[in-house]
Amino acid sequence: QVQLVVSGGGLVQPGGSLRLSCAASGFTFSRYAMRWFRQAPGKERELVAAISSAHGTNYADSVKGRFTISRDNTQNTVYLQMNSLKPEDTAVYYCNAYGPGTDGLNDYWGQGTQVTVSS
Repeated sequence: QVQLVVSGGGLVQPGGSLRLSCAASGFTFSRYAMRWFRQAPGKERELVAAISSAHGTNYADSVKGRFTISRDNTQNTVYLQMNSLKPEDTAVYYCNAYGPGTDGLNDYWGQGTQVTVSS
């Protein structure tokens, strides 16, 4: 049974920091790319950051230099460190796993966690 359990959201003031965690189980974590998406009210879901199985990373332009994605394959966990948060970062954040399955590519989603940046 595949699970992606997200934690770490909350309310933070502008300029503050939060770290999101996504604990995975039920698949071979090290072989999967891990991604963080977000969706703000009235907007489409967008890719925030991704990390490949080889630990290569990429980021949305809007978060470059402020957010850092990392993974710990010994703990089957991916993290999103968010610094210098802005009100426009307010959204529901989702964890995603994308990788090889027995019948093609698998695409797994965790539950969302609310991040609110407000004074």
